[in-house]
Amino acid sequence: MHITYDLPVTIEDIQDARKRLAGKIYKTGMPRSNYLSERCKGEIFLKFENMQRTGSFKIRGAFNKLSSLTDAEKRKGVVACSAGNHAQGVSLSCAMLGIDGKVVMPMGAPKSKVAATRDYSAEVVLHGENFNDTIAKVSEIVEMEGRIFIPPYDDPKVIAGQGTIGLEILEDLYD
Repeated sequence: MHITYDLPVTIEDIQDARKRLAGKIYKTGMPRSNYLSERCKGEIFLKFENMQRTGSFKIRGAFNKLSSLTDAEKRKGVVACSAGNHAQGVSLSCAMLGIDGKVVMPMGAPKSKVAATRDYSAEVVLHGENFNDTIAKVSEIVEMEGRIFIPPYDDPKVIAGQGTIGLEILEDLYD
């Protein structure tokens, strides 16, 4: 049986995201791994998103989503929840775009992630033990403060931003 899904994101959405990200993020390297290629008996390349701004690919989706907001939405400020990489992506994107950001992180989030999120610009709210706890706090903040929620993964603009990695991979492999 073959199952297909209607994706909320098109190649045009990803190309639009790439335009928004141009000059804002790094085009990370993708060297061939001789060791893994030999072991797997195939061509293995590694996409070094650990060398991206904030150390993760999550800046791609966060920046694309935030830069897609209307001016009125930007003035409301944003809120996100994450234990680390999305938190840092949202926080740095807020700093780059001049948006007031708040990030809810679980109490057990790594101290280095909390510190980096604060250092980039966002106000950090430590709350709860897990994602369900943090998302409940985000809902409260949205209701009380009117902020715009920036989801960590299940949003077409976030997905399109992350999808720019695929464009880079195709370009690097087929140039």
